[in-house]
Amino acid sequence: MLVYPSNLGVFKVGLRTPEEYLESLKDGREIYYRGKKVSDITTHEVLSAAVKHAMDLFKLQFDPKYKKMLVYNDPEYGEISSFYKIPRNSSDLKDRFKLIYETTRYGRGMFNIIKAIGSDALFGLMIVTKKMDKELGTSYYERVMKYYNYIVKNDLALAVAQTDVKGDRSLRPHQQSDPDLYLRIVKTNEKGIIVRGAKVHTTQAIAANEIIVLPTRAMTEKDKEYALAFAIPANTKGLKLISRPMKAVEEAIKDPSFIMGRMNVENETLTVFDDVFVPWERVFMAGEWPFAGPLAITFPIFHRFTAISYRAAMADLLIGVAKLLAEFNGVDNKSHIRRDVVEVIKYKELLRSTAIASCDLCIIDKLTKIAIPNIIITNVGKLLANENYLNVVKHVIDVAGGLAATAPSLKDFESPEISQYLEKYLVGKKGITAKERIAIFNLLRELISSFGALFGVAMMHAEGSIEASVIELYRSYNYDSNKELALYASGLKKEILPSNNL
Repeated sequence: MLVYPSNLGVFKVGLRTPEEYLESLKDGREIYYRGKKVSDITTHEVLSAAVKHAMDLFKLQFDPKYKKMLVYNDPEYGEISSFYKIPRNSSDLKDRFKLIYETTRYGRGMFNIIKAIGSDALFGLMIVTKKMDKELGTSYYERVMKYYNYIVKNDLALAVAQTDVKGDRSLRPHQQSDPDLYLRIVKTNEKGIIVRGAKVHTTQAIAANEIIVLPTRAMTEKDKEYALAFAIPANTKGLKLISRPMKAVEEAIKDPSFIMGRMNVENETLTVFDDVFVPWERVFMAGEWPFAGPLAITFPIFHRFTAISYRAAMADLLIGVAKLLAEFNGVDNKSHIRRDVVEVIKYKELLRSTAIASCDLCIIDKLTKIAIPNIIITNVGKLLANENYLNVVKHVIDVAGGLAATAPSLKDFESPEISQYLEKYLVGKKGITAKERIAIFNLLRELISSFGALFGVAMMHAEGSIEASVIELYRSYNYDSNKELALYASGLKKEILPSNNL
C-alpha cells in the first residue's frame, strides 16, 4: 500500500514507468464486473483494456517524441507529470490544452482522464480551501497542498467521484427518504471521519491509485453532513467499485476490426462508500456547507476546459473518418458531402477556438495565483460540444452511407472461400482496396455501435449537462454593459462608456 507522508517538506520526484503503474494496481481493491468480484484488474479480460489506456500516459512520459510535452521540469520538485503543473498564466493553460488534445489523439480519439481530472479537482480544491481558511480560520489548504505533494512525488493516477446518486432529484440531500442517497458523514472522531453513500459515473476509478471526492451541489445548513471533500486510496476498506458493462470491449474481443475497444477505452463505476474511514489529513471539507457550492462550481470550470480540449481531438477523428470515406467512395467533390464534412470541421474549430480564447482571457485567482480558464467562454464551448455532437455524427454517417451498418468484418477477408468476392465487390475509388475501405467503415461502426450509447450520453452529460452550462452562463455573465447599451439605444441613457466585456 502506498505510504502517505507525515511531513510537508520537498520531495525528490520520481516519474513512474508503465510497469510500476501496473504493479501499483495489484493492491486488493474491491471491484465487481457483471456481478463477479475481480481478483486482478491488470489481467481481467475486459477491464484490463481501461488499464492499458491509462498506462499510455506512463509510456509517453518516457517517449522522446512526447516527453517534452508530458514532463515538466519543476524548479522545486524536478521532473513531474505536466498534468500536475499548476497553471499560473494563459501560456500554462495553453500548454495544458495542447497536452490534453495531443494525448487524446494518441489514444485514437479517446480522452485519457487518469491524471487530467484529478489535477482539475486539485486546482479547484486549492482555490476554494484557501478562501475557506481565510474566512473560517481552518487549515484545509495546507492539507490539500500536502496531498498534492504526495501525488506529485509518487506520480499517481487519480479518479474523481463527484456526482451523488441523488434519489428523488426534487429533494435536497437532507430531505431524502434514505439519508445515504448523497454521500455523508455518519461519524466523526479524533482520528477522522466515517462516510457512507455512493457516487456514480466515477471514470477510471478501477485504474486509479487515489480517488478524490467532491460535493456535487450547493448545500444548506441542514445539509452540512453532506458538505464534504476528501481523498482515499482505491483499495480503502469499505470502498466498492461496481463497473458498468463494457460492451465496446466485449465486442472488440470478438471482432478484430474493432481496435479502440481493445486498446483505448475508459470505465465508469458506481462507487459505494460502505462506512469508509478517512483520516483527518485527507479531509478537505467536513460540514462547511457555504463552500460546497463554490467547490462544486470551481472544479467544473477546469474540467469543462478539459472537456473542450479533448473533444476537439475527438472531432479530429470524425473529420478524418468523414474525409477518408468521401475519398474512398469517390464522392469527395459532391456539394452535399462537402457540407457534411465542413459541419464537422466547424464543430472541431469552434471547440479549439473556445479553448484557446478561454486561456487568453483567463482569470488569476487572487489568493492562490492560479490561472482559471475564462468561465464564460469555457461554458460556451462546452455547451456547443454538448448540443452538437449527435448532429456531427449524423453528418459523418451521411458521408459514409449504408455500409457503416452492413459492412462485413475484416475477419471475412481472411476466408479463402469468400475473400475474393469481398475484394471484387466492395471496392470504391480506384487505387483503394476493399479491405482499406472496409477498415474505415468498421471504425465508424465501432464509434456509432459499441461506443454509440456511451458517446451519445457522455457527449451530452459528461463534465456537466447542457442545463448545467446554461445555468452557469446565465448566472456568471456580466450583463452591465449590455443593459447600458440597451438603455442608451432606447434613449433612457444619454451617454455610453467603453465596454468591459472584451
